[in-house]
Parts: sequence; structure tokens; C-alpha cells
Amino acid sequence: MSDRTAAPAPRRLREWEQRVEVPLLAASLLFLAGYAVRVLAPAGAGFWRDLAAALVGAVWLLFVLDYGVRVRLSGLGRRFVRSHGLDTLVVLLPLLRPLRVVHLYTAVQQRREHPRLSLYARVMAYAGVAAVLLGFAASLAVYQQERDAPGASIRTFGDAVWWACATLTTVGYGDATPVTPAGRVVAVGLMACGLGLLGAVTGSFSSWLIQVFSREDERRPPAGG
Repeated sequence: MSDRTAAPAPRRLREWEQRVEVPLLAASLLFLAGYAVRVLAPAGAGFWRDLAAALVGAVWLLFVLDYGVRVRLSGLGRRFVRSHGLDTLVVLLPLLRPLRVVHLYTAVQQRREHPRLSLYARVMAYAGVAAVLLGFAASLAVYQQERDAPGASIRTFGDAVWWACATLTTVGYGDATPVTPAGRVVAVGLMACGLGLLGAVTGSFSSWLIQVFSREDERRPPAGG
């Protein structure tokens, strides 16, 4: 009896994820907007900073609630934390939520049948948007840590954006580098995340090209026929 009740859990989990995907995306944008106001608002804007902090806290609690529901519907209990490491990391660090696009890429790659070409385009588009959001979030985080640090080369938000672009694309000019421990932790995370997102884009693009060429070969008449 217990096996019968536990079996539908993955289906319920998928249904839940489908229902909340768009609302949680909107909540993610609200979280990022609130964090941006918190970091970029001038010192005299105390009311707006407090309002942004309240918004960030409320959205984070929403993420925690969603995570708890996922754990319950999965039927895995504590094993969910180990088997869904990215979901756990996103709850601890909501600024990394754009990385959930990796799930989409993995789902496309694991399909038994060849996925439609439009799915590859969707993965590349999602990964591109995720890279922009992640770079913006990293710019805010490193700017918050570096702007008042002695000897820092990242003094303005523009410097932080330039650093994030160079780091995310693995160019690494070196003209702007974090000097604080927290800023360097953000840099390491952005390097790792940048490699993951670039891998998703290049992998999807390569698979798309292979599938396009395969379909063209199938349409060609046999040689000598």
C-alpha cells in the first residue's frame, strides 16, 4: 500500500514544477530587482533600502517554501538534498537561480528520441538570458563587497559589470580584480557558472548542427539512384 502511494510522487512533483515555473521566474526577477535596489540605492534612501530588504526576504521565503514542497512531493526525504544539489544551492544562494536552465539542457540531452530543433534553440536562448542575469547578479555582489575595500580596482558599478563580462566569457583581462575574500568567492563562483552556461550553449549548438546535417543527409537521394 505504501508503494502505491509513493509511486505517483514524481508525477506530482513534475506537475508542481510546471505550475510554479513561471511564478517563480517572476519571483526571481523581483528578488534580483530588490537586491539591486539594496546595493545601488544612495545612502540617503533608507526607506527604499528597507523596502528592498523586505522584498528580498519575502521572495527568499517563497523559494524555501517551494523547496519544501519539492522535497515532500519527491518522496525522497533527505535524499532529495543530495540528488538535487543544484536546487539546494539555489535556495541557499538565490542569486544563482538562473543556473536552473542547466536542468532544461540536461532534460533535452537525456530524451530517448531526437528532440525537436526548436528545443535546442530554446535552450540556447534560456542559457543566454541566464548568463545575462547571472552576470548582473555577480556584478551587484562583487560591487557590494569591493566598493569600499582598500586597494580595490572595482570602485563603480560599471567596473563591476566590466569585470563580470570579462570573467563570465573567460576572457579575464585582469584590469579589474576583486581583492576581498567575499569578492573572490563570487569570482570563483562566476567562473564555474560561466563554464557551465557556456557548455550548455555550445553543447546545444553542436547537437543542433549535428541534427540539422543528419536530417539533410536523410533527405538526399541515394548516390547512383
